[in-house]
Amino acid sequence: MDVRGGAYRRRVNRTDRLYALVEELRARAPRRASARELAARYEVSVRTIERDIAALQQAGVPIYADVGRGGGYTLDKSRTLPPLNFTPAEAVAVAVALARAGGSPFSRSARTALHKIVAAMSAGDGATARELADRIRFVGPPDGEAAAPVSVPAVLEEAMSARRVVRLGYVDAGGSETERDVEPLAFTAVRLRWYLLGWCRLRDESRVFRIDRVRRAALLDEPAPERRLDDIPSGPPDYVLRPLEFV
Repeated sequence: MDVRGGAYRRRVNRTDRLYALVEELRARAPRRASARELAARYEVSVRTIERDIAALQQAGVPIYADVGRGGGYTLDKSRTLPPLNFTPAEAVAVAVALARAGGSPFSRSARTALHKIVAAMSAGDGATARELADRIRFVGPPDGEAAAPVSVPAVLEEAMSARRVVRLGYVDAGGSETERDVEPLAFTAVRLRWYLLGWCRLRDESRVFRIDRVRRAALLDEPAPERRLDDIPSGPPDYVLRPLEFV
């Protein structure tokens, strides 16, 4: 799909249009493109372009808008990736790895990271990657199974990053709910189930909390004291904690 040269004559689905919009703005930067120009190019309404741009901004794409005569949308190239040499299969491999972050404290960041990676690929490779991804299916629990509210993982991620105490509404295995202040120490996963490891002030000892049993999470202003990771339990029997290999 050529999104740069010539008229954009055939309609595409919204996902393809979002990727094309990013590529279009990247090619024009630092020049601006008006919503009217983009609407004409992609054969949609101005309102549709405005909704698409808002969705990209919410996903973390650094698009800025100027109002008035001569205004429009522009992409901050300094905060984006250049075209990447990922093959379609490599991009899908990254998507598979990030999909396993579902339910983790980093699930929201995984979605925005994947969007940025694919948006930085060439249009052809991006389209091939999406076609390959469409032939992959995951087996998961049925809809309606109890899970943590979507806001909980984001709060836990911030608590860990900022090293601040977090107040949890937590349901144990017996169904009893308690409220407790926890000093976050680490995250871990066992068989795709994610846990928060922390110092529980209610029990005055280290505890392991299943994230899908956290019903409420509120970030407190209090910094979490420094504690060694040796202070937390090692996890289930026959398991050892290993650090994430980042590179």
